[in-house]
Amino acid sequence: MNLRARATPDWDAIDTVLLDLDGTLLDLAFDTHIWMGRVPQLYGAARGWSQAAALAALAPKFHALQGTLNWYCIQYWSRELQIDIAELHRTESERVAWLPGAREFLDDIRSRGKRLVLLTNGHPLVVDVKQQRTGVLDWFHAAYTSHQFGHPKEHPEFWQRVREVEPFDPQRSMFVDDSDSVLAAAQRAGIAWIYQVQQPDSSRAPRAASSHISGIAGVRDFL
Repeated sequence: MNLRARATPDWDAIDTVLLDLDGTLLDLAFDTHIWMGRVPQLYGAARGWSQAAALAALAPKFHALQGTLNWYCIQYWSRELQIDIAELHRTESERVAWLPGAREFLDDIRSRGKRLVLLTNGHPLVVDVKQQRTGVLDWFHAAYTSHQFGHPKEHPEFWQRVREVEPFDPQRSMFVDDSDSVLAAAQRAGIAWIYQVQQPDSSRAPRAASSHISGIAGVRDFL
């Protein structure tokens, strides 16, 4: 497997740019607000608990499903928590925001003639809310959610399935994401140019740099 970890992409060696959505193009602060703020607030209110107590009760439920498709499934969580998660995203959608330089980066990639493909674990209903707010999908030649394939991006089956419908050459492709486990799966799938966003959430401190993946503050670093 010929993996390259470099600060600057060699655009002549790249045909396809594969991008994550939340924490790569859109500010993960919105998702943090939903899942760490509003969900425990509503969950606690229904039980007469404080938000902190509700979050403590929810934490093991969340942790148990990390890296699985249900972790990203708002229909699952709506049933489990008795909260309309889709409606919650809609009512809070004014908080959806771009990360700095993301739109300019997408414009730049399009101008280079590269194929732009969105790969997200986000649930289609949530992606639709964010599309209505930002128009982010309009930049892409193709967009796929893991829910279409029955496996999250952390799973090797996801990468096999996506290549059946999007026949990119891994050795001539670039992938940007903020998740350690997703990026590790992309490495195992043979993606040659891999970058990790270290500040996906404007409401939190930057994440530590990985020892084996090139880190960027955000996609604006490519401009």
